[in-house]
Amino acid sequence: MAKNTKLTHIAFIMDGNGRWAKARNLPRTAGHKAGCDRVTDIYEECLAQDIKVISLYAFSTENWNRPKSEISQLFKYLEIFFKKEIDRMLRDGTKIIASGDLSRLPKKTQEIVKEAIKRTENCGNFTFNICLNYGGKAEIIRATKLIAQEVLDKKISIDDINEEMYDNYLYTKGLPPVDLLIRTSGEQRTSNYMPWQLCYAEMIFPKTPWPDFDKEELRKCIDIYKNRDRRYGAIKDEEE
Repeated sequence: MAKNTKLTHIAFIMDGNGRWAKARNLPRTAGHKAGCDRVTDIYEECLAQDIKVISLYAFSTENWNRPKSEISQLFKYLEIFFKKEIDRMLRDGTKIIASGDLSRLPKKTQEIVKEAIKRTENCGNFTFNICLNYGGKAEIIRATKLIAQEVLDKKISIDDINEEMYDNYLYTKGLPPVDLLIRTSGEQRTSNYMPWQLCYAEMIFPKTPWPDFDKEELRKCIDIYKNRDRRYGAIKDEEE
């Protein structure tokens, strides 16, 4: 039986930066820097594997509870990443999008992210989805309010609401659902990340912290994924 394991969209929860730093007697910010550097390697391998969409959980709505100094440094590393990688992404034909409410981010970070989005808006080979100030529950509430307003304005009727329509009100409008979620550092939960998009995703939880999660580790996860049997509620022929 076919395993239905075509891999189009990988989502990453980049966990373990702080623990990686602590194990080396380094400040947590050093872990975030190493984590940002690791994104480039993973991006390269995803392109080599012809994976069309990459989603990265860079900053959650809950991460505002961290120390202000750590948050500030994290955004600086993010700014450096986009300044460094934007020209290469343009050459690769990679479209950059952002999922989440950017309005709370530092003004400079907003400007750099929006510039990257604008410069790559006509690219069509790959999509790099950076999730910033993102929370899955907040995304669903936002989409529901937008749809409710459309009903109130009599632009649509309640009967028009279905899964396909709902997709169009999410930050990930136009993207395929997530095929594979990888959360590094061994934690086995989704932490409010893409609950709608992950409905039928396969999930892998390697123990390796994100700064050590290299191309070989990613290839191992892809091999595991390809040996999964994605049935989407169906049964195997021999079970009928």
